[in-house]
Amino acid sequence: MIIDYLRKVPLFASLDEKDLQTLAASARERQYQPGEEIVRQGDTGVGLFVLTNGQVRVTQDRQGTLYDLGVLEHGQVFGELSLLDDSPRTATITAIEPSNVIIVPIWDFRAALRDNPSMALSLLASLSQRIRRIEQSQR
Repeated sequence: MIIDYLRKVPLFASLDEKDLQTLAASARERQYQPGEEIVRQGDTGVGLFVLTNGQVRVTQDRQGTLYDLGVLEHGQVFGELSLLDDSPRTATITAIEPSNVIIVPIWDFRAALRDNPSMALSLLASLSQRIRRIEQSQR
């Protein structure tokens, strides 16, 4: 079941079956209740999250002012920046309703990235698109 969700993640589109199986084998599922934080701004990133059920809110504290950055729904991904660097999380993700996620640990993802350079290109394209969407929404 986990591998089926990973196949749908655009970031993993270039992965072959073996790499997907490797990621799926190390991934774990977790459930969160409304109001429960999944990711906290400032914490160290431990991996990528695939939202398989439910809704979560993305917020960011900027010098004491809390900004609502939107809602993520079924099938969306968050935490991908932590896969590239060891910087702290840039936002807090909180469950709005009962939500399930698949967590792909950073160390397993990085191993797959080293073994599959085309995955790095896919990741860069995905992140580039995300940055463009953010820039357009701020105009």
